[in-house]
Amino acid sequence: MTAWICAKGGGFTDIARLIVSPGIPHLYPAPNPVVVAALAAGVPVDNDIGLFFQSFSSSDWYRFDSTPRVVAVTGSNGKSTTSALIHHILEEAGRPAQLAGNIGRGVLDLEPPVDGEVVVLELSSYQTDLARSLTPDIAVFTNLSPDHLDRHHGMGGYFAAKRRLFAEGGPDRAVVGVDEIEGRFLAGQLSEGPGDDRVIRVSVARKLTGPGWQVFARKGFLAEFRKGKQVAAIDLREIGGLPGEHNHQNACAAYATCRALGLAPKVIEKAFNSFAGLPHRSQTIAEVDGVRFVNDSKATNVDSAAKALAAFQNIRWICGGLEKDGGLSGLAGATGAVRKAYVIGREAAAFAMQLEVEAEVCGTMELAVARAVEEAEPGDVVLLAPAAASFDQYDSFERRGEDFAAEVRKALG
Repeated sequence: MTAWICAKGGGFTDIARLIVSPGIPHLYPAPNPVVVAALAAGVPVDNDIGLFFQSFSSSDWYRFDSTPRVVAVTGSNGKSTTSALIHHILEEAGRPAQLAGNIGRGVLDLEPPVDGEVVVLELSSYQTDLARSLTPDIAVFTNLSPDHLDRHHGMGGYFAAKRRLFAEGGPDRAVVGVDEIEGRFLAGQLSEGPGDDRVIRVSVARKLTGPGWQVFARKGFLAEFRKGKQVAAIDLREIGGLPGEHNHQNACAAYATCRALGLAPKVIEKAFNSFAGLPHRSQTIAEVDGVRFVNDSKATNVDSAAKALAAFQNIRWICGGLEKDGGLSGLAGATGAVRKAYVIGREAAAFAMQLEVEAEVCGTMELAVARAVEEAEPGDVVLLAPAAASFDQYDSFERRGEDFAAEVRKALG
């Protein structure tokens, strides 16, 4: 409010720094008028992430036997699960840890760190784009696919926002998903050569080779290679909280991070098996008469929905919502396991016309769930993976997922 009053009055004489929330645009598609006024007055613009990194350490740290560390996770998809999984592994291993950022609590609500603690932050492109200070000890890049393109003025700006976590922060170690060209480019920029193990490359698309440090998953098996030799392997296929290839990528990133923090493979594997997963992310709601109901409301873009579809067979697919830039072309070839789509959203008919599968225009979650339950057979999966934002009907993807779960319970009686 003070900033707004100053901006309206034409001056920022009493403002040392303007702190904005992630949702306030500072550049594209058009900067907020208060941001414009602050920049014109020469007042620095920052966010809570920048403040956190500037204030994290204290003079008391010299008493610590083991200095607290920060792990920061970014990427288009999987960053919430990866962050939560890293935090879970650390807690299961008996390491003090806190989880914050774009998941759970805000960074300025964190407790002062204790000896040897690890703070795990999930950071969105909105947060990394503006923070004036980004200095994680370990930075993680999961993957990149089109999202928030209006906010970043295209894919180049979107990638640049993610890249700032690495370029500005200079982390001691980087864990980088290399299944897209942007990840391979980032890993190449950060490493001094093929054997530079400060960069841990992660993949679920192919076996990684070379003298460096690699973690990859193939056909459900995670493997760690270092200096050309296999160090460890984990069977991910029966881990209930990490279904599908997309979750195997999350597991690889979390595994690599925890290995960089000094944890043993067996400790990480044990923690994998006790990880319950996150709400609204491949979350099993119920399983009745051989039909499984899965809530992946967090699949708010085409890429994340395609990954959810690849994790199951015989799918009754509930999809639709506020379509994002780029349309649905990214779903081409990803719907082979879909028996039928049940489309929700205010523009359900237009959404349905773009699909390659049989689609029924339902409009509401209530009707979509009822029709899917009516037609489902043993062995089917009723999957909510919208491939769209929720804001045409809901105020968040969480609320959409909660509505799905409520309608499933109602339909099942």
